Amino acid sequence: MIMFSRIKEDINSVFHRDPAAKNSFEVLFNYPGLHAIWIHRLSHKLWNLKLGWLARVLSTFSRFLTGIEIHPGAKLGRRVFIDHGMGVVIGETAVVGDDVTLYHSVTLGGTSWSKGKRHPTLGANVVVGAGAKILGPILIGENARVGSNSVVVKDVPENATCVGIPGRIIQPANKHKTSQRQAIAKKYGFDAYAVAEDNPDPVANAMGIMLEHVHLMDKKVAEMCKVIQSLGGDVCADSIPRISAEDFENTGISPVIKEQQNEAFDPQI
Repeated sequence: MIMFSRIKEDINSVFHRDPAAKNSFEVLFNYPGLHAIWIHRLSHKLWNLKLGWLARVLSTFSRFLTGIEIHPGAKLGRRVFIDHGMGVVIGETAVVGDDVTLYHSVTLGGTSWSKGKRHPTLGANVVVGAGAKILGPILIGENARVGSNSVVVKDVPENATCVGIPGRIIQPANKHKTSQRQAIAKKYGFDAYAVAEDNPDPVANAMGIMLEHVHLMDKKVAEMCKVIQSLGGDVCADSIPRISAEDFENTGISPVIKEQQNEAFDPQI
């Protein structure tokens, strides 16, 4: 009875994390991530009973069947969901908490040949993006997010987002800066870089910083123009040329530019 209740729990958890799931019958037969977890539960029991050879044979069969390799010694919590699954590898001493989501090609691997704890531990509600590699006996805190194709070799704190190679922590966004960047972006006509509170793209964040810098320079120039004009000087008579979407064609950047129907942006405004 416990086994069937856990299977039902696993199936129900899929509907919260995969909008493609239509009904329980479909999930039961077409989700190899669940099949791999169910077979692992049996192989893990055999492993704990010191039936290592039989446990490994069963896990090898599971890999052949699902494309997912989970060592019988790994410890998986409840409602773990491996979406798509192909290419996932979970090492012997890995520990995966409750409600964790792993996407395809994720590796929870080791960095040492020595015995003992050598694979990562994932806290509850962690989400690991496709292709990410989490290596060594490190801790990924509860509710953390690991971006796709990241390589993580250091601990990740709770509620943090880790991206890149090597993985680096993205700090929570400053709400004041977020609203400020939104206003600046609107003024320039950009559908902005790095204005989302949880934007995990470091390039986009760098563009946001540059946008702030350019805006500050424009303000300084506008102030200088006003002072010089008040003293009788003839400067800043011409407006800054208008930016158009065509200026960014074939650059690979492709920002969205709002077509300005009025006169070009004037730094004195």
